[in-house]
Amino acid sequence: MNSPADAYNPADYDRPSVTVDIVIFSLLDAQLKALLIKRKLWPYEGYWAIPGGFVEMTESLEDAAYRELKEETNVDRADVYLEQLRTFGKPDRDPRTRVITVAYVALVGADKLQNPRAGDDAADVGWFSAYKPPRLAFDHHHILKHAVTRLRYKLEYSAVGFQLLPELFTLRELQQAYEIVLDETLDKGNFRSKLRKSKVVEAVKLYRQTGGRPARLYRFKDDAVAEVKARRLFP
Repeated sequence: MNSPADAYNPADYDRPSVTVDIVIFSLLDAQLKALLIKRKLWPYEGYWAIPGGFVEMTESLEDAAYRELKEETNVDRADVYLEQLRTFGKPDRDPRTRVITVAYVALVGADKLQNPRAGDDAADVGWFSAYKPPRLAFDHHHILKHAVTRLRYKLEYSAVGFQLLPELFTLRELQQAYEIVLDETLDKGNFRSKLRKSKVVEAVKLYRQTGGRPARLYRFKDDAVAEVKARRLFP
């Protein structure tokens, strides 16, 4: 007796392709920057784009994202924060074929960055302002805007910002990092008061020479990776 599976032929159905796109953020030159690649091939030859690629048949979405991240930044998964952003699937977003992309946000500290390298399908690679990027291929401008918004929301209720900083930092450097991402000036006293209540950082017995009074160095606590369930921690 034939089973229902015997009558199923995959060729009878349209099969869209799936890609992953990784918005890679870092704090460089006192700016929030995103890593972009310049496309070498059609479509959008010569345009800048978010790094990404097609998902292989034998890998998970997350594995594909980490693979692309490694290829573009040479950063291992242990040194990066990665989370899924959302899925983008307008039928006409890619002129080659029906392509659905799953976008991710990655945060990489400048101290962990090696020299970014362009993949085989890219002509160049570089860091650009996340707020004023060049003209982007596909719907990547839309994806980048969503990624910036997600990062800002995460800063308001979690300690995810530690991924953008070196292991040791001053409170002023921490505040500056949040001001850059949130694109607003924060009150020093209010910021530090909320920081103390959050209990996500701890002082170390080291100081940084600043030309004036030495600044105490801090680090995020080991459990600071966990989200802090408080409303609008920052600002």
